[in-house]
Amino acid sequence: MGPRCGMRTTKCQLMVTSLCVMLLGLSIATLSTVTHYGLHFTLISNVSLESNSYRVIHHAAFYFGICLSMTLILAALLSSTATVRESPCLTAGGFFCFALAFWGLIPAACWRYTHSTEVEDSMMDVYDLVYEEVRRNTSSFRRHELTAIHEAFLCCGKHSPFGDTANIESKTCPPGPARDAGQDCLQEIQDFLKKHMDFVSTILGVTIGFTVYGMILTSFLWFSIHFSNNLDRKGKYILRGR
Repeated sequence: MGPRCGMRTTKCQLMVTSLCVMLLGLSIATLSTVTHYGLHFTLISNVSLESNSYRVIHHAAFYFGICLSMTLILAALLSSTATVRESPCLTAGGFFCFALAFWGLIPAACWRYTHSTEVEDSMMDVYDLVYEEVRRNTSSFRRHELTAIHEAFLCCGKHSPFGDTANIESKTCPPGPARDAGQDCLQEIQDFLKKHMDFVSTILGVTIGFTVYGMILTSFLWFSIHFSNNLDRKGKYILRGR
């Protein structure tokens, strides 16, 4: 009765964990899609040059997020099915998916903290490039791109050491409080990205916790099923005639 009680407790916890992991997987897929197709990010990605690292990071983050979300959803489906059927194979599959997601999350979390300013710097470099080209009047198309960035981030220009920004801002800044207050676009981009990355860090931390707990539960359930099957077979004999 003891092993059976422990198995029921594990199965209940694993069902709840699987539900939370599935929700996290859907959240990561949504976050990856918003990051990839969101107006703020696509504007910077389309404007950035090949030498700028932002476009590579932009696409890599999307594909990594989609693969991670699919792995988490598969882990949740296998684990929940394993709790119902008490299948060792499905339980092992759930553990493998949890482990695969965990080994993908750890490098992502490490990259987030070791390269915390790389995305921020690359986005501001793109804005600096567009702004300086408009200031030198080298491209009318760049002026349209600068106007689109100002409208997306609700900002107006930047503090330039050249001191000749009034003409640029009058032509590219949208009318409104941002233009009247002269909000620095570099600061607005930095604040926007900080909020976004803080949310990403929270999602990563919570997901790592649930994947570790999922690995513990699936491994315990596998041993419980294996131990229970051995107990059920113990003492049973088959009589064969001569």
